[in-house]
Amino acid sequence: MNHSTITVKTNVSGGIKKVWEYYTNPIHITNWNFADPSWHCPRAQNDLRVGGTYMARMEAKDGSTGFDFEAIYSQVAISKGFKYEFGGRNARVQFNVLGDQIEVVITFDAENENPIEMQKRGWQNILDNFKTYTQSN
Repeated sequence: MNHSTITVKTNVSGGIKKVWEYYTNPIHITNWNFADPSWHCPRAQNDLRVGGTYMARMEAKDGSTGFDFEAIYSQVAISKGFKYEFGGRNARVQFNVLGDQIEVVITFDAENENPIEMQKRGWQNILDNFKTYTQSN
């Protein structure tokens, strides 16, 4: 079992209420939840409670490939963060208020199929998309 963890983070302006809403509401998730411009997130569902399920469909825009990212929440603290389990791995998402910025920090268990740097880049790209989308809407 791989015990390596990866952390990605960004600072987003917009206030905690907006940042939390844009990160957790499926209406917004579908606009930013992809690592590359050739991909998209056509649908998402989020039952944000302990034991609730998060699901996001990620697929290539040309329809050549895709997958469902599914997770079960193990901890939820509204406007502060949450933890979830996905495929035997865990992730923690924290929202830290730093003046007029919200620091979003994601720490997740690495998987064994892809290099650590590739995994970090993919998750960071998604987080960067989130920041761009949130600050421009």
